[in-house]
Amino acid sequence: MLRRSALRILVSVLVMVVLLTPALAGAANKRTSEFRQIRQLRQMTWHWQNVMGVAMTPVRHRVLNASGAKYGRWVLSLWHQRAARARHLTRRIPHKSQWLCIHHGEGAWNAHSGNGYYGGLQMDISFQRSYGGYLLRAKGTADHWSPNEQMWVAEQALKSGRGFYPWPNTARACGLI
Repeated sequence: MLRRSALRILVSVLVMVVLLTPALAGAANKRTSEFRQIRQLRQMTWHWQNVMGVAMTPVRHRVLNASGAKYGRWVLSLWHQRAARARHLTRRIPHKSQWLCIHHGEGAWNAHSGNGYYGGLQMDISFQRSYGGYLLRAKGTADHWSPNEQMWVAEQALKSGRGFYPWPNTARACGLI
């Protein structure tokens, strides 16, 4: 009789494990998906903050190890907001119309003509290294950067005091110098 009771308990436990395993796996997969989304949003946010030359949003690494599902959803929502804000700010390039005027006299955004200048603003390697080092390391030369990334790098040069002088002919044609 004791054996039957032990056998019933064992069978009951096995049935519960079999029934609960998919639910637990689903919760774990959902949590892993949240972590992945948080990492992607954080990387995208930091990328644009780096390109724009602003301080990167700080993070506490224990966030990804937090056990509460509600807290994880809150962190995911927070990074969604931060990423949306970063995307919004990247479209608000100071002097955008001036950069577009220079671009029209320089070349296509993906230009690599073999003359040592790259991208739609025809930046040389030294210029890219000085003002867009992060992008140069991450994506290669300016012909692989998006138009917004190229204009933000040019904006960094402008802020540093170079003005529009790296593009003397086209800047003059645009009335900038």
